[in-house]
Amino acid sequence: MSKKDNGASIILAYLNEKNRPYSAQDVFCNLQKQHGLGKTAVVKAMELLAQEGKIKEKMYGKQKIYFADQSQFRDVNDADLKAMDKQISELSAEVQTLTQSCRQLDTELKELNSSLTTEEMMAEIQELKAECSGYRERLEKIKSATNHVTPEEKEKVYKERDVYVKEWKKRKRLVVYFCQQISLNLHAMW
Repeated sequence: MSKKDNGASIILAYLNEKNRPYSAQDVFCNLQKQHGLGKTAVVKAMELLAQEGKIKEKMYGKQKIYFADQSQFRDVNDADLKAMDKQISELSAEVQTLTQSCRQLDTELKELNSSLTTEEMMAEIQELKAECSGYRERLEKIKSATNHVTPEEKEKVYKERDVYVKEWKKRKRLVVYFCQQISLNLHAMW
């Protein structure tokens, strides 16, 4: 089978599968990536298929449109069309259900991927246990210390502090007052 025949058979199969009209440019664009057919090869193959009667061509102005020969397909009656429509709606509903199921599974997968693995969880538990034991040791040191401050000593320290703060405020007021007086006297002199 030559490359021309291979290109023609690919194009014929494509047009029969899609069963809709295409220009040579459309067929070239649609098949270029998959089969690597050149534009000239596509145009020649389509013209050859049309001459052989395997596909039909129509002229619209300067452009040729190619489509599959409809005589190869069986006639479809209304009952068959209704059955196909019913099948299409059933399959569409199934697709929608499967799509929704896929979304839920994707969400679940993202959650599982973002959570810790068993090994990571065990390592974190060990770290937390070590941290907890360090805090326990520190608490025991604090509890066992003999230099605790009694409530009476604490009260005494707070009372002394109050006395010193009171005296400090009194002295601060006096200093501020004298500074203001000096400032006023100096201002009056100038």
